[in-house]
Amino acid sequence: MSLISVVLTLVALAAGAAIGWFLRKQTAVKLASGVEAKAEKILKEAKVKEQELLLEAREKAIGLIDKAKQDEEVGRKELRGEKQRLETREATFDKKLLELEDKQSRLQEKLGQVEHVKKEMDALREESVKKLEAVAGLSKAQALEQLMKRTEEESQEALTSRIRKLDQVNVEEFERKARTIVATAIQRVATSHAADINTTVVQLPSDEMKGRIIGKEGRNIKTLERLTGIDVIIDETPNALTISGFSNIRRQVAKRALEKLIADGRIHPARIEETVELARTELAIDIRKAGEDMLYEFGITGIDPKMISVLGRLKYRTSYGQNVLVHSMEVGWVAAVIAEELGADVAVCKKGGLFHDIGKAIDQDIKGAHPQLGYDLMKKFNFPEEVAYMSIAHHEDNPKTLEGIIVKVADAISGSRPGARRESAEDYVKRLEELEKVATSFSGVDHAYAIQAGRELRIFVRPQEIDDLNAYELAKNIAKRIEAELQYPGEVKVNVIRETRVVEYAR
Repeated sequence: MSLISVVLTLVALAAGAAIGWFLRKQTAVKLASGVEAKAEKILKEAKVKEQELLLEAREKAIGLIDKAKQDEEVGRKELRGEKQRLETREATFDKKLLELEDKQSRLQEKLGQVEHVKKEMDALREESVKKLEAVAGLSKAQALEQLMKRTEEESQEALTSRIRKLDQVNVEEFERKARTIVATAIQRVATSHAADINTTVVQLPSDEMKGRIIGKEGRNIKTLERLTGIDVIIDETPNALTISGFSNIRRQVAKRALEKLIADGRIHPARIEETVELARTELAIDIRKAGEDMLYEFGITGIDPKMISVLGRLKYRTSYGQNVLVHSMEVGWVAAVIAEELGADVAVCKKGGLFHDIGKAIDQDIKGAHPQLGYDLMKKFNFPEEVAYMSIAHHEDNPKTLEGIIVKVADAISGSRPGARRESAEDYVKRLEELEKVATSFSGVDHAYAIQAGRELRIFVRPQEIDDLNAYELAKNIAKRIEAELQYPGEVKVNVIRETRVVEYAR
């Protein structure tokens, strides 16, 4: 190849490279211009969108502020109204309190006047008796004895006949009414009293459920009794069964378990075990809540959670038929009111009154008297000595502190108010035995029986020692002795029976 050809070839290559570079540059410039324009367009659209969002957010914020101002104004109006109502109630209360204090002062004045008049009447009565004794030359007791003796001697036969006649008047009607009254009293008092202490009734959807609760060869009922420690009594009472046991907590566990089993329908030993455990858990929660509610009502804080549960156990504890938790609440409030009036420590009286019977929550599980058990329990949970002492003070004859005396008085008020307590089975039997013992202590009495739950004392006398007139005297003397020495609900009918029986056999 010649030199000229080589030169031309190089020139051509250089010219082609220059043309290619120029064309590529032009294309790149056009492409960059398009992308820049597109980016600028997107940026403008974003700015417009941003302005729209800002305006929308500003409008929403203004709306929320306006609504908040309206709600605030409504709340202020309600608060002003509530404040006005409270001020009105406070003024009414102050007015009634002043009226009550005024009435109390007037009653005190009248009471003083009555006492003064009573003293004057007593003095006049004593003076009249002395004048009569001076005129008659006999004392009151001597005159009464002579009068009774003379009347008895002169009118023995007439008195006996008259008494017999009076006894026959409407005797059948009186007996019928007496039976009705006694039966009604037993239904209202005796049955509910026993049910409150020893039994709980569970309602059943049908009598068919009794067989399912008993189970094959009694396996279900035996499992339930073994797990809960109670007796399940299934009798002919329609659609019901009875749970019997001395522990209210055990009866509650059994009752809850039975109700769950009846609702579920699956009754077999394994299911019974699960249900009893669940019932125990639920009852523990209920006991804890009862203690918390009581402490909240009294405004007492800082009590150990275990002690709260012990307090809640009193919800299922009774004493002489009275619920111990309700009794403790009454003692706490009464003690607080008395302490406030006497200037004693209100906090100690309120707290000590609420916890004074705490030993009864554990006395069925731990051996010992409930006052000492309660004192030891409160000391264990770091109660102050003056509060723990209330457990012992309410059973002492002479409490050492003023607060102890107040709690003792409050305990007596709560326990002795009408309808608060009923007798336990031991006291019931003891009362009947005392009635019979009083009757048999009189000469001429053969034997005596206390019947109708202690409302009637039936006495059999020896006819050769007691005649008809002496039988009436004996009945009166026994009645007076019972009134003087024994305590009993209602009244006791003293029925003296004198009869002669002659038996002979024809052979």
